[in-house]
Amino acid sequence: MKFRTTILLIIFSFTLLLLWDEWISYNTKILVSPESNTSDQTNTAAVKENNYSSDLPSVNRLEGKKTAPVGKIEKEEKTGEILVLENSKLKIFLNTFGGTLEFAELKKQTSEEYPNGKVILFDKSNRSVYLAESGLISLGSKKEKLPDHLTTFEVKTKSSKKVSLIASKNGVSLTKTFTILPNSHVVKVTHDLVNMANEEVKTGLYFQLSRDSEPPLGGSSFYNTYTGPVIYTEKGKFEKVSFSDIEESKQKHVQISNDGWFGIIQHYYVGAWIFKNDLEREFYTRKLKNDKYSVGAIQLSDELQPGETQTFTNLLYVGPQYQEDLKKLENGLELVVDYGMLTIIAKPIFWLLDKLHNIVGNWGWAIVSLTIIIKLLFFPLTAASYKSMAKMKAVTPKIMKIREQFKENKMQLNNAMMDLYKKEKINPLGGCLPILIQIPVFIALYWVLLASAEIRNAPWVFWITDLSKPDPYFILPIVMAVTMFIQMRLNPAPPDPLQAKIMMFMPIVFSIFFFFFPSGLVLYWLVNNVVSIAQQWSIMRKLNVRAG
Repeated sequence: MKFRTTILLIIFSFTLLLLWDEWISYNTKILVSPESNTSDQTNTAAVKENNYSSDLPSVNRLEGKKTAPVGKIEKEEKTGEILVLENSKLKIFLNTFGGTLEFAELKKQTSEEYPNGKVILFDKSNRSVYLAESGLISLGSKKEKLPDHLTTFEVKTKSSKKVSLIASKNGVSLTKTFTILPNSHVVKVTHDLVNMANEEVKTGLYFQLSRDSEPPLGGSSFYNTYTGPVIYTEKGKFEKVSFSDIEESKQKHVQISNDGWFGIIQHYYVGAWIFKNDLEREFYTRKLKNDKYSVGAIQLSDELQPGETQTFTNLLYVGPQYQEDLKKLENGLELVVDYGMLTIIAKPIFWLLDKLHNIVGNWGWAIVSLTIIIKLLFFPLTAASYKSMAKMKAVTPKIMKIREQFKENKMQLNNAMMDLYKKEKINPLGGCLPILIQIPVFIALYWVLLASAEIRNAPWVFWITDLSKPDPYFILPIVMAVTMFIQMRLNPAPPDPLQAKIMMFMPIVFSIFFFFFPSGLVLYWLVNNVVSIAQQWSIMRKLNVRAG
């Protein structure tokens, strides 16, 4: 029992450490050196020998003062016309200055943290800046200025679903066409390049996402989720490039590839540029001014001959991390759902959870069903653990007598304890090892419930209207604390009085923590406790061991 108590205390201490680490990271901003406030810092660690990203515009439109409220664009700052595209799921604003997407509202993703009650992913306001940009750079010897994200475009055609913008510089015309796909979170973006000069032109078509490092609205300081750039290639697979690594020029990722995509992820949501060709591209990450960062790729193509037109089509995904939707869009895109180190276990757990949801039609009941199934699968291990604890509980009076008899001599105490264990055929570690084997599965299940966007805005019953939010009335955490207390009464009491007092307070401490955790997680823990109590009580009854 002492070993089991020690394990529980280690887990409890580790939980406190994680919570403290997240509180520190949530409330501490990245320190920016004076030099980085006055000039852009081009990433040198992430650029290969071509170094085309150094040719990108050095002035960035993010450096202006932001005065508009969240979700509103300040008229005084607007240097171009704002065009609106909208479907049943997505509403976006395009600015003719740069042909940039600078606002995206997810119409079916509700959140009380935002002024209009809808989640805003892309934005240019007083709180956050997050833009999707594209343009041309010259890769020839002349390095002439071409239409880029700092160029003012003219409206060629526009409707509520499709907008075409055009701009020309130094004999090269660029037409951007944005089409919002029906009932989707996808924007199709087509770039038409025309060489109107009398000589060939070598260009690079770049795509980038630029944003600040501010945590998104609706986050929690009680659990840690990643916000920042990601890059996927067949060579490097899924790579996170944190803002802090970019800040310190420590970023590492694949630079040159003819496949892959990039994006910026946050809890439940992702913005990503997707390529629909196998042309070579150079991925880059950069530190901009005013604590802003960008991740992007320069698409490298053949020289543009006089009078020639080149057309490239890309997709811009702006929405929730729904795994089935992401799988259909692009290879590896579903990896933006961050399950951490235990992804290999978490993926099949989510698959089963999704199948159960399809059957019962409610994510809350799917969580209940999944927890019961996992507990039943692990019942042989659990039964061994409970049998060991039941035997320990049965001999507790004898253990206390031995401890009192040999309290002045530890060697005799240990020998007497070992003799008792042999006589009663008890393995003192038998109650702990089966639990340790199950820990990776339950940690993976924890991350599935924490990271899966499908559970966001999903109701369960009565007062639980969103499983991704804390219980508004604290009913589930309180009931969970009661079940933890009942479990403790079923287990043998720690021989050490101090440990016994600590164990008595653990249900209270854990219930306080769970006041701030998503109700879906608390529901899982509660059901897990209830099933555990039923299993343990059944085994103790068979062994004729009394609780208490």
